[in-house]
Amino acid sequence: MKDLYKGWQWIPTLYFAEGLPYFAVTAISVILYKSMGLSNSDIALYTSWFYLPWVIKPFWSPIVDMFSTRRKWIIATQLIMGAALASIAFTIPLASYLQWTICLFWLIAFSSATHDIAADGFYMLGLDQEGQSFFAGIRSTFYRIATIFGQGVLIYFAGKLETLTGNVALSWSITFGILCVILTFTGIYHSRMLPIPQSDTPRRIQSISEIFSGFKNIIFTFFKKPGIIPALLFMLLFRLPEAQLVKLINPFLMDAKADGGLAMSIEQIGITYGTIGVIGLIIGGILGGICISRGGLKKWLWSMVMAISIPDLVYVYLSYAQPDSLPVINSCIFIEQLGYGFGFTAYMLYLIYFAQGEYPTAHYAISTAFMALGMMLPGMISGYIQESLGYFNFFVWVIICCAATFIVSAMLKIDPTFGKKQ
Repeated sequence: MKDLYKGWQWIPTLYFAEGLPYFAVTAISVILYKSMGLSNSDIALYTSWFYLPWVIKPFWSPIVDMFSTRRKWIIATQLIMGAALASIAFTIPLASYLQWTICLFWLIAFSSATHDIAADGFYMLGLDQEGQSFFAGIRSTFYRIATIFGQGVLIYFAGKLETLTGNVALSWSITFGILCVILTFTGIYHSRMLPIPQSDTPRRIQSISEIFSGFKNIIFTFFKKPGIIPALLFMLLFRLPEAQLVKLINPFLMDAKADGGLAMSIEQIGITYGTIGVIGLIIGGILGGICISRGGLKKWLWSMVMAISIPDLVYVYLSYAQPDSLPVINSCIFIEQLGYGFGFTAYMLYLIYFAQGEYPTAHYAISTAFMALGMMLPGMISGYIQESLGYFNFFVWVIICCAATFIVSAMLKIDPTFGKKQ
């Protein structure tokens, strides 16, 4: 009971701090650059590159184990991210803001990916098995709260500041200053409140040849798993439509109607996509978990494939009709995100399913790297596709890409009992 009480002192803040920089890099950066006048092709290209640290994360995760403790890694990365966010706040008003912010977002991305490794490992060391089970849903909840705060509250705040001051650079500098204060505070807070588990010690450094041999064996056994080709295609292509869509949704909402967009203010986007949409995403994920626990992944796979694909049609409608009604736009975004949250459950559960066997943790990390790669590569070219086709035809193209989701899902072989509550 005492351990559970202490868990409340650090788990909510740890996973809030884990989610916030990720969304700053992958989502808030998109709206920042759009507000500063960058083209859609450049926004998609630059911000998609920010996924790279999560792609290559498995390659440096052993370093976190070998050098220093996970507790120290958590504190150090939070303070580094706080300093980098402060630097972004100071460089936004500069003429060379783009070069500076890209470099700083990269630093935050690498620090955030390293923080993920340390935090998830520390979670298992800082709690016993009862505590891990008790806080499983709580850590997920506070990560989602970070989503609403980052994509909703902060975006709304930046938009409101821009309206009040008429100064785009100043409003975003203040917004990133707030992010800096939050991450710096959590780093200082965790330096005092994180427990110090006896098991949180650096792993003994082996010889270079032993480390290389062990890593080679992990990679070799991963690629020798039965069904590796369908699995890799699934990891890379299941989210092909979403990988392109996610980079252009906010620019579409922001662009003038003459350019095919919906001409929404940043405040409206903070409410519509960053709050109402995220609530739909959370509800969809909860429903997905409940359904799979009752019927298993195989039973619900095709329902989830359709849920993650068909609602993308709302963007075809929105780009064609360009409605002024916020309730209509909010409903469309909510439906799409609800379907995405429901369907994405199948994707994450399959990664867990495929990672079973020898080296499950390492193989799951490799699978998530392919997941990030599947988001990065299509996202990089999505802006060029949109600028070539226009918004309406781009969203039609996204619907066509849903065929890939159906094809790779049909290739899977899944144990009917997996995921079902026994």
